[in-house]
Order: sequence, then C-alpha cells, then structure tokens
Amino acid sequence: MAARSKMILGRVAQAIPVVMGVVVISFLLTRALPGDPAAYFAGPAADEASIAEIRETLGLDEPLFQQFFYYVGDLIRGDLGTSLTTGQAVLTDLGARLPASLELTLVALLLSCAIAIPLGVLAATRPGTWVDHLCRVLVTAGVSMPTFFTGILLIYIFYYLAGLAPSPLGRLDFIYLSPPHVTGFYLIDAALAGDWETWLGALKQLILPATTLALFTLAPIARMTRAAMLSALSSDFIRTARAAGLSDRKVLFGYAFRNALLPVVTTLGMVFSFTLGANVLVEKVFAWPGIGSYAVEALVVSDYAAVQGFVLAMALLFVALNLVIDIAYALIDPRIGLN
Repeated sequence: MAARSKMILGRVAQAIPVVMGVVVISFLLTRALPGDPAAYFAGPAADEASIAEIRETLGLDEPLFQQFFYYVGDLIRGDLGTSLTTGQAVLTDLGARLPASLELTLVALLLSCAIAIPLGVLAATRPGTWVDHLCRVLVTAGVSMPTFFTGILLIYIFYYLAGLAPSPLGRLDFIYLSPPHVTGFYLIDAALAGDWETWLGALKQLILPATTLALFTLAPIARMTRAAMLSALSSDFIRTARAAGLSDRKVLFGYAFRNALLPVVTTLGMVFSFTLGANVLVEKVFAWPGIGSYAVEALVVSDYAAVQGFVLAMALLFVALNLVIDIAYALIDPRIGLN
C-alpha cells in the first residue's frame, strides 16, 4: 500500500511540469487567436472608444506578462475566469458540460470495447478466416468514414426513414425533465432517482451519438487487440502452456489475453483522451451540450477564459488518465511494479 501511494505521488509530481507547460502554452496561443474579444463583447455597433474602454475593463490593455501574472493568480484561487459567450464562470460551464461529454465518451468506449475486443481475439485465433476478414473490414471502415458523415447517415436512416430513434437534439427529448443533479450523468442520476422512464429516454438519446463514436473508436481497439493476441499466441510461454496439457480456454484467457491486455489498455487510454477532446463534430451533429462544442464556440469569438479553461481541463483529465493506466499496468502485470 505504501509503494502504491509512493507511485501515485511520484506520478502526480511528474505531471506538475506538464500542467505548468499547458498553462503557459494555452495562454500564449489564445492571445495569438484572430479577433478581439472586447469588440465581440461591445457588439457590432460599438465605436473605438467603447471597445477601448471594454478592453481596459477586461484587462486586455495590460502587458502580456502582467496578464499572465493575473491569470496564474486567479488559477491558484480556483478561478478560471468568466466566459464572454455565456456570461457565467468558466468553472460552472465546464462543470455543467463535462459530464455530458464524459457520459457520451464512456458509453461509446464501452460499446466499442464490447465489439472490438472479442472481435480482435476471434480474429487472432482464426487468422485468414471470415472472422479475420470481417475484423479488417470493420477496422478499415471505422478509420475511413468521418464521424460527422457517420452521424448524419445514422440520423437519416434511424430517425428520418425508420423513425426508430428520437430527435437528435441534446441529451433528453423535450417530453422529459432532467433528473436531479447528483453526478451530471443522466443515466446514473435517473437511476439514483428511480426514474426509469427518464433513464430510458436518456439511453435512447445516447444510442446514435454513442454508436457514431463507437464506430470510430472501434478500429484502433480491434486492431491492437488482434495484433497483441497474435504476438502473445506465438510466444514461447504459450507453447509451453500447451505442451503442459492446459486447456485451450486456460491458455487463451489465462495467459495469452492477460499478456495482450497491456497494449490494449494503452490504446484505450489514448483513444479515450483523444475522443473526449475531438468529439466536437459528433456533439455538433447531435446538438450535444458537451465541452467540445463549448470550446469551438469560444474559439470563434476568441473567448480567452473559456478556451484556456477547456485546455486546462483536458490536460488534468489526461494526467489523471495516465495515472489510472499506470495503476492498471501494475494490477495486470505485477512484474512492472509500483515504483
């Protein structure tokens, strides 16, 4: 237990310079964005004097290093600033939108893992068969079709033509009320409240956007599972286990699959972090109120505080995810250790 705590503290200490670098880079890059947030805030009818006054109020007339000094001071106090587009604190906006993106991403990953991992294992144990060819076709299709095209196609088929899916307008249809806020995840909050009708409505709204993301994330997971299983099955320890008379099930799942899990877990972590920050197209197609669409709207109007808050939140999530992956490594393969 002490070794595990030491490892966690060590990983957190290693992440501090990364987070500091993200703060500096995000601050400088947002200041390089085209457009003037003061002009946006003042409105199209404002004159130069009004814009200059607003720029002074927002502190944008100060030297760059002084703006950075104020920004870091606010961060230390837990203040990410106020969004110009929503008029609310960025921390409040992120807290309201992050659960929507996390719920969508996690459901999509669970769906893709439920398909990709068994398919990758089957393809590795039956190379050259129709299962292997099916895996390759799905992988190729998943990486070839853009997510916005897949989303629009699914909406056209299942909503417009078949009428099986609800309207792609957010997390809940207008006939439902949002469940009492506990975690921000509608499926969990509705279940905690015992409101299974709302739970079912939230699940229906999730199916199409989650499937769209799952088709995209399925490709790298299936490919890595197949490659890792092929490598494990051709190893000496597998031949030794088979020579010892162990059953095929024991060899496959007790030895080969467990050793193949390490690269699969790495791929899952990379896919999760990438998908969470890059699912903006899916959020736009399905009017999903997540942080991806929030960041794009902030970029359009050079909303410095919102963009910086988004980048910082993504960086902290990425650090936390890497910590989880390190712990998962040690649990899957004790040889890695916790030091």
